[in-house]
Amino acid sequence: MKHKQKVHEPLFHVSKNDAMPVGKALGIRAAAVVVALIIVGILSVVLIKENPFEIYKALFTGAFVDVWTLLQNIALLLMFGLAVIPPFRMKYWNMGANGQVLVGCLAAIACMKFLPAYFPDMSDALIIVLMIAASLLASVIWSVIPAFFKAYFNTNETLFTLMMNYIAIAVVDCFVFNWDKSGSGNIGLVNLLTRKAWFPDLGNKYVLSIIVAVVLTLIMIVYMRYTKHGFEVALVGESVNTAKYVGINVKKVIIRTLVFSGIICGILGALYAGSISHTVNTAVGGQGFTAILVAWLAGFDPLAMVFTSFFVVFLNSGAEHVSVVFQLNSNDYANIVVGIIFFCIIGCEFFIRYRIQLNKGRKEQN
Repeated sequence: MKHKQKVHEPLFHVSKNDAMPVGKALGIRAAAVVVALIIVGILSVVLIKENPFEIYKALFTGAFVDVWTLLQNIALLLMFGLAVIPPFRMKYWNMGANGQVLVGCLAAIACMKFLPAYFPDMSDALIIVLMIAASLLASVIWSVIPAFFKAYFNTNETLFTLMMNYIAIAVVDCFVFNWDKSGSGNIGLVNLLTRKAWFPDLGNKYVLSIIVAVVLTLIMIVYMRYTKHGFEVALVGESVNTAKYVGINVKKVIIRTLVFSGIICGILGALYAGSISHTVNTAVGGQGFTAILVAWLAGFDPLAMVFTSFFVVFLNSGAEHVSVVFQLNSNDYANIVVGIIFFCIIGCEFFIRYRIQLNKGRKEQN
């Protein structure tokens, strides 16, 4: 005779949520920000003994102290995010945007530094063209190396692209060490006195990068939504087997997508060299990991990423301003503020994507 055995179910059951209405999702995100600000206010009283409302005021006004810098930072972060969108939509976890931009910047700086020296009669326009071409080529190569091994040997692209970041840093350190005769490890601004091969300002030094970001965003929207290549990227991301079944060459799509991603990184590298920093060191760029957060919060949608880029830059700028206004000795408190807000925003995404149900009763098994 078989005895019935009581089986205890978990108290909670987590299941994937259906598509949540936009208004409800925005409401959950707004609530997460409010919760984060309440936590920040409590910490302000406990840690730095300041009025939380003064902290909020500094946080929200600090981002707009220098509007042009704010817009440029948004543009740069947005371009980093655009570079990772196509691979991520394909579920190719590209962590190497920092390295890809860095080697592109290095190639462009090499052109700036040596072409005027060896070819003094070469025009600025031609040098700039060669700078951009060199940056694109270097970034694409750096991007395609892991893609090739992923496509043909199924290597882990996350580890591979992270490794390529560290190799890029070592390569830049090596070149800077050889170019810098003073031993300071800093080559300074290249062609500072002559401004040879510096990109045109177009009114001020911020405008060019903003225009490029707008153009690249529009191109990415068209590419991902309205082209055959964009459809193939999405299909490979949904199911590799389905993509193969309908006749898509998955290896070709992987490599082609990373070429496209590398081109965006190359454009960024050329911008850093010719328009933004006019030098190269391991601190150039460095927003690749933040761009992953920005792209993920936007659901890998290029248009939505404009707003998430603004949100992230707004928070970082405002938090840094808090440190300045209240004369804190470091940016530690600012980093805590940003971290708390990010944590709450990311945490609320769980409740948007999944639902928690309370299990009632128990089941019996024979």
